[in-house]
Amino acid sequence: MPDQLNILIVDDRPENLLTLELLLEKPELNIVKAESGNQALGMLLQYDFALVLLDVQMPEMDGFETAELMRSSRKTKHIPIIFVTASHTEKHNIFKGYDSGAVDYLFKPLEAAVLKSKVEVFLELQRQRNQLQAKTRELDAKILELKEAQIQLKERNEQLKLLSSLDGLTHIHNRRRFDEVLQSEWKRAMRNGKNLCLIMLDVDYFKAYNDNYGHPAGDFCLQRIAKALASVFKRPMDIVARYGGEEFCAILPGTDERGGAKVAENLRSTVEQLEIEHAKSAEYGRITVSLGVCAIVPCLKTYSTDLVKAADKALYRAKRLGRNRCEVGRVSKSSQPASKPPPELGSGLAY
Repeated sequence: MPDQLNILIVDDRPENLLTLELLLEKPELNIVKAESGNQALGMLLQYDFALVLLDVQMPEMDGFETAELMRSSRKTKHIPIIFVTASHTEKHNIFKGYDSGAVDYLFKPLEAAVLKSKVEVFLELQRQRNQLQAKTRELDAKILELKEAQIQLKERNEQLKLLSSLDGLTHIHNRRRFDEVLQSEWKRAMRNGKNLCLIMLDVDYFKAYNDNYGHPAGDFCLQRIAKALASVFKRPMDIVARYGGEEFCAILPGTDERGGAKVAENLRSTVEQLEIEHAKSAEYGRITVSLGVCAIVPCLKTYSTDLVKAADKALYRAKRLGRNRCEVGRVSKSSQPASKPPPELGSGLAY
């Protein structure tokens, strides 16, 4: 039976072992017999016992020595031992038995009622220990299951957070993430007195591209552009996001107007080098982009919306001036320090 309790009975006389076995026999008990101390120690290595009934007087190795060896082993030191001995045993031998690790004594000739009563006490203690161990294992399993569930929940939350910050089509940051980063970087730049640069970018004649090639081709075109734009940025603090439709934006912390203009020109030329055919772009015959750049050192008299408006205004000035170009905008605030115009950066950059 899987829930049987093991009892070890040790006596050098087979008739005594038989008597004990008959008195203790129950379906829920597995009686294991040993005729010597050495044999008993061997059995202790094979089974987990709830109780040991140990004869004191045995040849070669008596009960006291057997008990002392049991107490010296980590595996068997906690097994309760009841010594079985003659009724005339002297008191000093009884004390020696307790010193050896006995928890109780039974005296020969055995009284069945006393034997069963004492044995049942220790068996009940073992049952309670088994139940406690089972509950502990069950609790440990529940705790482990809860920890795994917490880890999975954390991973799912992180995935959801990541998904909520990505654009479904281009897989770069979305408008929501752009707004979050802009606000946090604006506050950081204000605290540190550093520049914050914003680049706004729009794909030229994109409606005409969609009308001519179809929306699936338009989606693929935006994906290629997004991937190309993302490849330009090497610093972990810089982000590029899809602002909406065919419009993209980039936030460059700690970057002034001159540096922003260089990055914008790099973005423009990177997209142009994709050489995506655009038959409806009369000027260029391929996909191009227009960009607006603005950098500012935030102060109490300015807002992040001022930066967005200035970059957006510069973007549409680039559109009016012929597209496929970069324009630099300025936030019109008296508190902003004057900055020198950036140098000429190439044929695609105009001011």
